[in-house]
This record gives sequence, structure tokens and C-alpha cells, in this order.
Amino acid sequence: MEKLDFTFTGNPENAPAMAHYMKDRFVFLGVKSPDRRAQSKPLLQASRQADLATIHTWIKRLYAREQREYQYLALDLAEYNVSRWQFADIVIFKQFVTQKSWWDSVDHWGTVFGKYIQRHPEQKAAIFQLFYQSPNLWERRIALTLQLKEKDAVDTTMLTQAILFDQYTDEFFIQKAIGWALRQYSKFAPDWVMQFLNTHQLSNLAVREASKYL
Repeated sequence: MEKLDFTFTGNPENAPAMAHYMKDRFVFLGVKSPDRRAQSKPLLQASRQADLATIHTWIKRLYAREQREYQYLALDLAEYNVSRWQFADIVIFKQFVTQKSWWDSVDHWGTVFGKYIQRHPEQKAAIFQLFYQSPNLWERRIALTLQLKEKDAVDTTMLTQAILFDQYTDEFFIQKAIGWALRQYSKFAPDWVMQFLNTHQLSNLAVREASKYL
């Protein structure tokens, strides 16, 4: 296994504003996204030659670090290597959704899982079941937003199940996700989304988000 010998060089002047943007939930080094990508590019490229067990170890160790930029790097590694993952890897990654959870990391995991099901559409239902009806709101947000990249291949039964399970959940990040999922699908099936809105009682937030392109 290759040792993970990597540290970011941050700008402390950026850190307070970055932390404040995340409601001061996390400590930041002050590495903004373009600089983070530039600094981590060699590691990401090297990961293509690393075995999968090594990458899993890197992701776990990066996630354990205090500064938020290292969780972002862990996510970048997972996304960068998405073509190499199998279902068992996704099951392992599921644990991170509920660790140090906030919308930034959860939605990036959603991107990883969304890209995975694009490559493995036959596993979409199995991935959905990992998160559907979870007692954890962040996992249910994944169930709602899992198909954001599916365009006109959205499984409307899955989407409907996820929405109806949380139809009356009084939680901003859930209602926002309901609206987001419907808004995205409305780009490809506006009539379906309009019919859904007309036949289901949803929160004002969800309806406002869902109706943006209608």
C-alpha cells in the first residue's frame, strides 16, 4: 500500500470566510477550490495507478483529518476513480455520507453515486435502496437527488417513492432536495413534473424550486 503523504498549503486569510460560509461547522485551511484542485492534481493522477484498497485507505484517512479541505480531497478521489468502483465500494462509501455531514459533502457524494449509476444503470435500484427510507436525513437527501444526472432516464417510480416518503418532512435540506430533483427532471419531462405538482401536496419551498423552469 502506498503511504498517503500529502498536505495542502492554505491561506489563513481565506479560512474565516470559508468557515463562516459553512456556518462555522468546520475548520478550514483557507484553500479555495481552484487552488485545491491544482495542489491535489498530482495525487489524483497518481491514484489511477494505485490499487483500490490503497485509495480506500487514503479516502478514510483524509476524511478523518480536521480541516474541511481534506474531506473535499477524499471526495475528489472517489469521483476521479468512479470508473473503477463496483457495488461493494459504493457500500463502503455510504458510511461517509453521515460523517461530518453538511450539504457540501453530501451533495458531492451524490455526484459520485450519480456518476456511478450512469455507468451501472442495472444497479440503480440497489443503490437507491441503500438510502431510501433511511432514518438519517442526509442519506434520504441522496435518495432524492441520486438521479439528478439521469436526464430523461429518471426512474419516476423511485423519484416518487423518495418524495412521498418525505412529503411532509419539515426539514429545509429535504424540501430543497425535493424541489431540486423535480426541477432538474422538468428540463426533460415538464408535463410529468407539472402533473406531479398538480396531484401532490408539497411544501411551498419544494414547489417554488420545482417550478423554476415550468
